[in-house]
Amino acid sequence: MRLIELDRRLEALFDAAGLKDYCPNGLQVEGRAEVARVLCGVTASQALLDLARDGGYDAVFVHHGYFWKGEDGRITGIRRQRLRTLLANDISLFAYHLPLDAHPELGNNAQLGRLMGWRGEGRFADQELGWIGRPGAPEGESAAQLARSIAARLGRDPLLVGDGARVVKRVAWCTGGAQGFFEQAIAAGADLYVSGEASEQTVHLARESGVPYIAAGHHATERYGVRAVARHLVEQFGLQADFVDLANPV
Repeated sequence: MRLIELDRRLEALFDAAGLKDYCPNGLQVEGRAEVARVLCGVTASQALLDLARDGGYDAVFVHHGYFWKGEDGRITGIRRQRLRTLLANDISLFAYHLPLDAHPELGNNAQLGRLMGWRGEGRFADQELGWIGRPGAPEGESAAQLARSIAARLGRDPLLVGDGARVVKRVAWCTGGAQGFFEQAIAAGADLYVSGEASEQTVHLARESGVPYIAAGHHATERYGVRAVARHLVEQFGLQADFVDLANPV
């Protein structure tokens, strides 16, 4: 597939122009004109780029790319080495941040809900990034039980803050660093809010509101959107696409 065609089809798939973001979405680094093999991962780290180079991939697709708002824009140090790896090997870099979180089928929130068996019934928070719905058990289950289910399915022990005995009939979630949506989740009627990280104030809000919070891991909650994109590139675009999960404890 021509690079320009892949770029066009990804733009149409994610409708990045419809969201305000902290980075440019889409093609961030231009490589060779033809693309047959794509390596997909959560973050465009040096380790992922090295795998793309050594594996002969034409492009890399990630959730966390480069050129973040407010970042020092000089091409030095780590940034120089990463860009050098891409440019010297003619490898393209595609990155979709909030558009990948928000996508109704391939998105991180959609995929996390599917993995956990949660039935999304509505959206909340800024740009409707957060999801809210019902857990798998129709009668509800305790926050502690949900935390154990998350641990089993994500392969990582989450941090549960607040009342573990509270029965959860409405669960809200937003992957990654969306702990700032906690109050909006409470206002939307959630009995529990799940995200990737916790901040100092998150603990107090959980204790004082009575609504427990689960930090399930930034990386751990955002693996599934990119993995779904890899499948989509194979099934719908006819490309060879591989997903690699590089371990990250955060």
